Amino acid sequence: MAEKKLTKGNEALAEGAIRAGCRFFAGYPITPQNEVPEYMSWRLPQVGGAFVQSESEVSAINMVYGAAATGVRCMTSSSSPGMSLKQEGISYCAGADLPVFLGNVMRGGPGLGNIAGAQGDYWQATRGGGHGDYRVFVMAPNGVNEMANFPHKCYEVAFKYRIPSMVLADGIIGQMMEPVEFTNPEVDVTKLPVPEWAIGVNNGRAKRIVKSYDLRDGFLEIMVNERVKRYNLIEQNEVMYEEKMIEDADIVIVAYGTAARISVAAMKLAREKGLKVGLLRPITLWPFPKARLVELSKRVKKFLVVEMSLGQMVEDVQLSLNGRSDVYLHARPGAGVMTADEVYKTMENISKKGAKEYAAAK
Repeated sequence: MAEKKLTKGNEALAEGAIRAGCRFFAGYPITPQNEVPEYMSWRLPQVGGAFVQSESEVSAINMVYGAAATGVRCMTSSSSPGMSLKQEGISYCAGADLPVFLGNVMRGGPGLGNIAGAQGDYWQATRGGGHGDYRVFVMAPNGVNEMANFPHKCYEVAFKYRIPSMVLADGIIGQMMEPVEFTNPEVDVTKLPVPEWAIGVNNGRAKRIVKSYDLRDGFLEIMVNERVKRYNLIEQNEVMYEEKMIEDADIVIVAYGTAARISVAAMKLAREKGLKVGLLRPITLWPFPKARLVELSKRVKKFLVVEMSLGQMVEDVQLSLNGRSDVYLHARPGAGVMTADEVYKTMENISKKGAKEYAAAK
């Protein structure tokens, strides 16, 4: 077993990206993710990579677009309003089918908000936050060890399906320190094949062009529909989630990130009090584990969504279940953090009431 090292979440994300083959990073400082570019600034040159502190978030994502077009494993990171500034560029990367890797360590919002951890960027991340029809593969870690190991999967999916990928974490996970063990083998970039679509030194190959549009009549529709075929494959093959104490549960909590950690404590408290509660933690926020929720709804009739936002993922739960079970929400927006006791009391209330009674009581 590899030695575990106490590591901050943001630094684990950066080191995980490097071990997964990242050799180019462009970014701009913003709390609470500043340790990512800071770490990259000294670590990337050690492995023969390049670090650029750009003059803005807009510049950073466009630098990454250019690097990705050559087939290199590249990355940018930011936090909430900074990611908003990158959205046009992310849309261009999606339109060009470029496998970029993004890190978003969320803060409170909307607007500048505050620097505390929150989960208000769910819609932006999972709905294609820029203009047009596209998707981003999104993974949500619930601790520092997953921050360290998720970049490997993100690059794997990004290059397999030619899609932007993202680790979506909240500021609490970005700033906390926990023991880390890198479970994936370190990627030898010298052995990575050059993608057949990548631009670069010609060497007698056919001319290659990377672009995000085709102005010929009807070709954009063709491009988007071809992309949808890959999205469908991702939904079939790449859904990830974790379950705890689901087998006999009467109530299932659905939560991710820090909210999931709090929900585990609430679940244990509920079990001590005699309530049969389980947890479903989506690891991929897109693709979302819709099929598993539908399967659970054949037996479970009450689901509680716990979010550090006004309520965003709850809509995916409602859409997945489509009225098969009651869906409740425990939300703390504006970088508010719920306690395990608060979540337990919500479960206690919904165990005694139907959805309509619960809504009326609130």
